[in-house]
Amino acid sequence: MRLVLVVISSFFLFSCSQTFYVVRHAEKAVPTANMSSDVPLSDVGKQRAERLGGLLHTKKIGLIYSTNTIRTKTTAEPTANFFSLPINIYVPKPDSAFIKLLKSQKKNTLVVGHSNTIDDIVNMLCGETKVAGDLDETIYDNLYVIKRKGKKFTFRKDKF
Repeated sequence: MRLVLVVISSFFLFSCSQTFYVVRHAEKAVPTANMSSDVPLSDVGKQRAERLGGLLHTKKIGLIYSTNTIRTKTTAEPTANFFSLPINIYVPKPDSAFIKLLKSQKKNTLVVGHSNTIDDIVNMLCGETKVAGDLDETIYDNLYVIKRKGKKFTFRKDKF
């Protein structure tokens, strides 16, 4: 009986998985003289945010993180609205404490960042370099998927 409990416990312990979906904010509007540095999404960016939300509808998202800018929060909103989740704010430059927090929560998570932070988030989650450096300013359609099963991480880059 004890052996059966150990086997069953091990199965549940190692079969649990967590997936991180990491994206750069969608296309931003062209800044105007009257606009602050907190630029909103363009119409194309709003459409991309909706596409992202539609793509993630089947992914059982349990947490959403965004920096405190209009463009990142607006990118996360369709997903947050679908799952009735708050958008948690993280500091613009992610650090090891933020990554530890993400890994500790054991829920599928959407993280929306910027061209100069996506590489840091992905690489720290994976524990190795998967994204070589900052994203080009014209790239908005990468979806980085990091899946954790036990202590093993897998990585793939998709488009949306």
